[in-house]
Amino acid sequence: MTQSADGGDAETASEVVFRLAAGCTADDVEEGGRYHATVNGVVDYGVFVDLSDHVSGLVHDSKLTGSYDVGDELVVELAEVRQNGDLSFHEVAPESYTTVAVDPGDEVAVEDLADSVGSTVHLAGEVVQIKQTGGPTLFQVADGTGVVPCAAFEEAGVRAYPEVDLDDVVRVTGEVETREGALQLEVDSLERLDGDEEVTVRESVEEAVARTAAPAEVEPLVDWPAFEKLRADLRELAEYLRRAVLDSRPIRMRHHADGDGMCASVPVQVALENFIAETHEDTEAPRHLFKRLPSKAPFYEMEDLTRDLNFALEDEERHGQRLPLLLMLDNGSTEEDTPAYRALDQYDIPVVVVDHHHPDPEAVEPFLDHHVNPYLHDEDYRITTGMMCVELARMIDPSLTDDLRHIPAVAGLADRSKANAMDDYLALAAEEGYDEADLQDIGEALDYAAHWLRYNSGDALIEDVLNVRGDEERHRELVEFLSTRAERDVDRQLSDALPHLEHEKLENGAHLYRIDVDEHAHRFTYPAPGKTTGEIHDRKVQETGDPVITIGYGPDFAVLRSDGVRLDIPNMVSELTDEQPGAGVSGGGHLVVGSIKFVPGMREPVLDALVEKMSDAELDDALRSTLTQD
Repeated sequence: MTQSADGGDAETASEVVFRLAAGCTADDVEEGGRYHATVNGVVDYGVFVDLSDHVSGLVHDSKLTGSYDVGDELVVELAEVRQNGDLSFHEVAPESYTTVAVDPGDEVAVEDLADSVGSTVHLAGEVVQIKQTGGPTLFQVADGTGVVPCAAFEEAGVRAYPEVDLDDVVRVTGEVETREGALQLEVDSLERLDGDEEVTVRESVEEAVARTAAPAEVEPLVDWPAFEKLRADLRELAEYLRRAVLDSRPIRMRHHADGDGMCASVPVQVALENFIAETHEDTEAPRHLFKRLPSKAPFYEMEDLTRDLNFALEDEERHGQRLPLLLMLDNGSTEEDTPAYRALDQYDIPVVVVDHHHPDPEAVEPFLDHHVNPYLHDEDYRITTGMMCVELARMIDPSLTDDLRHIPAVAGLADRSKANAMDDYLALAAEEGYDEADLQDIGEALDYAAHWLRYNSGDALIEDVLNVRGDEERHRELVEFLSTRAERDVDRQLSDALPHLEHEKLENGAHLYRIDVDEHAHRFTYPAPGKTTGEIHDRKVQETGDPVITIGYGPDFAVLRSDGVRLDIPNMVSELTDEQPGAGVSGGGHLVVGSIKFVPGMREPVLDALVEKMSDAELDDALRSTLTQD
């Protein structure tokens, strides 16, 4: 026969004796119930007994059948709960019984803790962060519905429950309390689970994560068949990011510091911060778990990598955080990104990319967990990263939709998208009160702010420029101020640079304009060389109405812009790398917009070879027919 926990045959046992867990309180006992007790004091009129850390009372000597010392165990029955809260027990000696363990309070999920403030509860989940403070040890415990800090007190500054590690499954018992406006569990007991209990909890957590991480089903902002090819990839990424939040994994977002990059990054930032705040009881979690970081280069530079890796390793050591997830936006698809990715791979840091630059899948795919790019679906850069990320943000937090409806049009204008859907995006923005001039001004304001912010994200400022979570009047005034300053600085730059512009007609009929922006443009001010080249190019396209190529170059770089000419800048860079040994050629970008680098001593051979390739490029059909008629 099966034996009961404390003796007796289970089949013949007629009594149940409860054994209270350490965290049980008076709410967990009732009159007439029988309990295991331990003597904690002996007096002339009886013995005091403990049923748990929080439940104790007196067994009067008239109700004792034996003689006991401190530390002895006995079985007692709760006879009375007096008006002052004192408990009175009788000793009992059942012939046979079954012991039943009692956990304190109710078993709750993190999402329901707000209903249990002041009560003792227990919850089961996975430890996702362990931080030692000068006082308690803070265990962040996740159960798939959310993450809650559990404060375990030992001696001040001493690690509580040192046997518990990150990713362990635990059952925590404690009182739900508020601290600085946030919920927290003050730990009475914390037990690491193993065996069947561990498996059961892990399965329960995964089921809850699957429900909570599921992205919202949102209707597309515009009807665009080309974009529909990307929606499944974006849904998968939205779920992946929501899972990372539920796992309390920090997210470091790197994005290109231009108009499209900021239109991509800010909506996703706001969506993720909202989801972090929704699922984490720590009010500081959005600040600790998310960082938006602009990148000047159109690829992941080693300088940026070393900063990110250093901060990640420090946070892991000092705050017990997981190593982060790297989210690359409007960047990250090219072979130039792979040296940095290889370094991250040494630390198993996951990398995901949303980009619309011409990708090098063979180079980057081995290092990426997710890669969303229109070129992977036979589309191109006309689907901007900002357009994709607005939809991604809505899948993470659909409540943002009304705040984001104008942003795809800003992204498209900022990146000069020629997509047919631009008319629909412009109409959508017009419904929100933005005409095309307003959207152009927002784009200029973003560029101007990004230039002076340099490596600073400028969160509140950029959100005001985009009118996300902001004040409408302040948005309008700020955009007017920044865009007016930007226009003034561009006019001044071009006034000084245009007299030095060199022009020639290529064999294919395109106009080629060249300028040394290092010698003939103001440095260390707005606009930077790339923006200066783009502004010159736009003016010449408007003046001529013909195919135009513009090169702005310096000692070791060239910025390229093209309209009406079928360039393939990534392919040109690849060919120049092979054809110009010792030139150190690198770079890339879109098919008709990009930049290259080279060693200063090889500038002339590289530029000459580049111009020769441009002369051989085909013109767009519409513009070729126009030139033929002229």
